Amino acid sequence: MTQEEIYEMIKYYFVEQFEVPQEKISFSAKLFEELGLDSIDALDMIGMLEEKLNIEIDEEKIKNIRTVKDVVDYVSSIIPASA
Repeated sequence: MTQEEIYEMIKYYFVEQFEVPQEKISFSAKLFEELGLDSIDALDMIGMLEEKLNIEIDEEKIKNIRTVKDVVDYVSSIIPASA
């Protein structure tokens, strides 16, 4: 799965689940300050990524994630190349 595919999946999820306007979502968008996510939303996003990509996310390693790009970079670093 490419970074662009991960980004599109995350963007779709934010629009559908959190009702974030699509035009607000970019690689540099800050999850909490700009997109309005809270800690519960972050947990929901982790659950969605784990389920859809069949991965296990290390919650300690994602504590420093602040932007959409951070999420994409982290996910792309742990998914198998064939996913």
